[in-house]
Amino acid sequence: MIEKEIKYPALYSGASDLSRKSQSAYLWLLRMEYSLLIVAAFFSMNQSPGRIMGYAHAFIFVALAGLLIYRSKTKPEQDWYKGRALAESIKTSTWRYCMRASPFGDVAEVRIRRAEFRNHLREILQANRHIGDRIPPDSAADDQVTSSMDEVRALSLDSRKEFYLKKRIKEQRAWYASKAGYNKKCSRRWVVCCVATYGLAIALVTIRPAFPEWSIWPFEPLIVLASSIIGWMQIKKFNELNSAYTLTAHEIGIIQGRIEEIDSEEDFSDFVNEAELAFSREHTQWVARQNSI
Repeated sequence: MIEKEIKYPALYSGASDLSRKSQSAYLWLLRMEYSLLIVAAFFSMNQSPGRIMGYAHAFIFVALAGLLIYRSKTKPEQDWYKGRALAESIKTSTWRYCMRASPFGDVAEVRIRRAEFRNHLREILQANRHIGDRIPPDSAADDQVTSSMDEVRALSLDSRKEFYLKKRIKEQRAWYASKAGYNKKCSRRWVVCCVATYGLAIALVTIRPAFPEWSIWPFEPLIVLASSIIGWMQIKKFNELNSAYTLTAHEIGIIQGRIEEIDSEEDFSDFVNEAELAFSREHTQWVARQNSI
């Protein structure tokens, strides 16, 4: 069993870092907005707020406006989506290069394909110049065609088949299956939270006539909390991702069964391109789903 690991091009590392950091920033901004809205709803329960309470309430809305303006200006969600699309495009091209799949097929001198791969990366970068200035510089000095990529490319057909099956097909399929299960669990948990919020609101509405002397009831916070949960579920798209990842895992499983039938470089090239097309289709659809928010 081959235990090599592919080190991806520096551009992949930069795009992946951009996507991860932008995702974290975007989701934290949303968490802060939802939290402040819930706090503001609690403040609104006070029927006779004093001056300090009024200032605090006003400050919360100023902070909310500031967060909204900042999020609208920086658009971290766009860097998240586009960074992931760029990283996945480089990743699938890297695997094609390492496996000698079209358009980086077998040639007498590997330097020809190496030059073509560098040109391909240059074209990808030019097509994504709108996020190029936001890619972290940490890995800018690293290699774009790494030695591990050439080492894997130099393996025999059987060794490359074994490597691709283990390090790409099986690992990616396991990742999709794991993510599908994770999103399914998250969806159930947030549905339970939302139903519990509705249940508490129903209980309070039911008992309210029995306590006419109570002037404070937390209906506003419950409404905002339920709305925030629904908004979070729509942004995270748990159900859609569960379905997409499950289908892709099954699709890869069907493709995986063909690898034992491959006995030529041409057939292996077609196999790799079919598998990479399935991976590319999934992340392309992911970006489309996110942009539909």
